[in-house]
Amino acid sequence: MGSLREAYKDNPLELHHITPLDFSSFQSLPDSHAWVDRDHQPLSDKDSSLRVIDLADPDVVKLVSRECEKWGMFLIKGHDISPELLEEVETETRRLFSRSAIEKVKVMREPGGATGYGAARIASFFDKAMWHEGFTIMGSSLVEHAKVLWPNDYQRFCDVMDRYQLKMKELSLKLLVLILKSIEGLSHDVITKWVDVIHKSGTNTNAMQLNSYPPCPDPNRALGMAPHTDSLLLTVLHQTGGDGLQILPSGYQARWTKVSPRHGELIVNVGDLIHIISNGRIPSCRHRVKVANKRHRYSMAYFCGMPLDMVVKPFISKAEFARYREVTVKEYVQLKAKSLDKALSSIRIQNSSLGA
Repeated sequence: MGSLREAYKDNPLELHHITPLDFSSFQSLPDSHAWVDRDHQPLSDKDSSLRVIDLADPDVVKLVSRECEKWGMFLIKGHDISPELLEEVETETRRLFSRSAIEKVKVMREPGGATGYGAARIASFFDKAMWHEGFTIMGSSLVEHAKVLWPNDYQRFCDVMDRYQLKMKELSLKLLVLILKSIEGLSHDVITKWVDVIHKSGTNTNAMQLNSYPPCPDPNRALGMAPHTDSLLLTVLHQTGGDGLQILPSGYQARWTKVSPRHGELIVNVGDLIHIISNGRIPSCRHRVKVANKRHRYSMAYFCGMPLDMVVKPFISKAEFARYREVTVKEYVQLKAKSLDKALSSIRIQNSSLGA
């Protein structure tokens, strides 16, 4: 079956793409982090109109389907993740990133690795760096790195992250069923089989990403995270420290629009694998993160994936053509690691009846 960590070994990064700045040592924005908006898209003054969906709503499947097709993202409440657990994972995330730069680099991600401390993997695709530091957890890497950071007190961090990941996996599978039910041509038996396989795969198919966006001396010229879509099935995000996440809806004259969940609400966005499975009807959501001048923002993202050897293909009605070819999860993750935004178009089936 293989683990998600293995998919990145063949695409090592240069060391300078992995190592983040010691942000506390800068009083002004260095040129290396001064961005010009690559998308040339202004920010809307309004919050997005993303719907907050109560998972206990009897019409939850219909509501999820509508928001997914419109935005590729929605907010949820009634998710059964306790406020106490959310506070604990926030506290441990702050504790991690408050370590000195000297301590954090002891668990820095290797060039061909996928776990540990460092800059975002997408950094190599941009000529400017992001005002961001991250920490990625996959499988046993949690204990490996925690023992280095806290030799005598690592269990506390591990216990909180383990409990959080367990609850997030349960929630992700529930959300996955709701999303898959809206895809025409995808049978109940296939949905049940997929969810069962993902459930039995343990932690091999999923990842946890902790993000730190320190206060920035010139936030209007910096980006916390560059525009991208997520690679796997779906992402569940908890953010703290104020607004930062922005989305770019599809359509003419779209503008970057901020996403502002209220206390206790979580953000759900679909990834590229759902985009493929739905034949593009459910778009993977393009998003970025802005930074603030005085606030230190954090976010905790849980990525739900599939076993690397599983084949992903569009499920379509009789009147449709498949827009994408079949691809294994491992092949797609590696395509994304090599080409980022071009990964989806690289598996697009060229057919004159479908347009470009």
